[in-house]
Amino acid sequence: MNYNCLNPIADIGLNIFTEQYEKVENINDAEVVLVRSAAMHDMEFSPNLKAVARAGAGVNNIPLDKCAEQGIVVFNTPGANANGVKELVIAGLMLASRDIIGGVEWVDSIKGETGVAKLVEKGKGKFAGKEILGKKLGVIGLGAIGVLVANAANRLGMQVYGYDPFISVDSAWNLSRDIVHVKTREEIYKQCDYITVHTPLIEDTDPSVNTKEMINTETLAQMKDGVVILNFARDLLVNDSDIEVALKSGKVAKYVTDFPNEKTAKMEGVIAIPHLGASTEESEDNCAIMAVKQLKDYMENGNIKNSVNYPNCDAGICKTAGRIAILHKNIPNMLTQFTGAFSAVDINIADMVNKSRGEYAYTVLDVEAKINEDVVNKVSSIKGVLKVRVVK
Repeated sequence: MNYNCLNPIADIGLNIFTEQYEKVENINDAEVVLVRSAAMHDMEFSPNLKAVARAGAGVNNIPLDKCAEQGIVVFNTPGANANGVKELVIAGLMLASRDIIGGVEWVDSIKGETGVAKLVEKGKGKFAGKEILGKKLGVIGLGAIGVLVANAANRLGMQVYGYDPFISVDSAWNLSRDIVHVKTREEIYKQCDYITVHTPLIEDTDPSVNTKEMINTETLAQMKDGVVILNFARDLLVNDSDIEVALKSGKVAKYVTDFPNEKTAKMEGVIAIPHLGASTEESEDNCAIMAVKQLKDYMENGNIKNSVNYPNCDAGICKTAGRIAILHKNIPNMLTQFTGAFSAVDINIADMVNKSRGEYAYTVLDVEAKINEDVVNKVSSIKGVLKVRVVK
């Protein structure tokens, strides 16, 4: 099995690959690909490609629909870098509350003068800030990162409000009982001194679902004067022009972003961090390990975990003579046609798992005889089948 790395991937992850796997330099020779930030939208994919694993949570650099149509499963690694991002969010809270950056830059500017200690005592008042103890923090998005941020801020003595209409059972269990769970974003906008966003980028006509530029003139008007906005999730969650106006008027005291661009990098009142959220050794190692383990389980067992374009599916380890995995459209009569293809050649199906997700579905069949090329061709020819793979 050949794999390709579009970006450097931590060796601690790649070392999990066994001798069955060989690294290749040409993506067209690869059956699986590991990627971090490389743009894949303009790439043409070889029929050999079966899976893409993003060593990180965001998948904006991967053409998900295009991959789904070609039967290519796309994985991500949610939660693997959560602690690294959480720590930087807390650092962002401190940087926005206390003028640490301004103070450090000022000391650097006077370091060559005599009597630095006296100058410091005289001039430190220019950099006084506020404490976060007792302040209200609104966390929009209570996924792996949002939950950690909410709990950490709670332990620091902040009053934390959380919003997530799609909160998972795991996140709910891990969320501190002290967090106030609100039902709308508007409640956070109106009540909180600090607001941090941790949602995916979603374009939707429904404003309660849409997250693209959800921080804009209209929503900023609902917020307290002097609010602090933190964005360690996605650049496009915040409208840059609207936040600039709000900073100039004093409506927003500080905007902390991990996604500087040509506009925000030179904007007064912005603390721009060079996308360091997951840039820790531990996060990169965790993402690499999770990505490789997911790829191996898919290639060796046909199991899908943490896919963003196909349903998750756990068929365990195959204990019969053969296993076939079928990626197909989620349309009626597919299972009948699959079972018919095997019964036509007298192969008994011992077990079957079928899962669907939107337009796409995934079926795993364990059979009691060796799977030959004729059966693969029969299944592949069924209308709506996108890719067929003999796992065993």
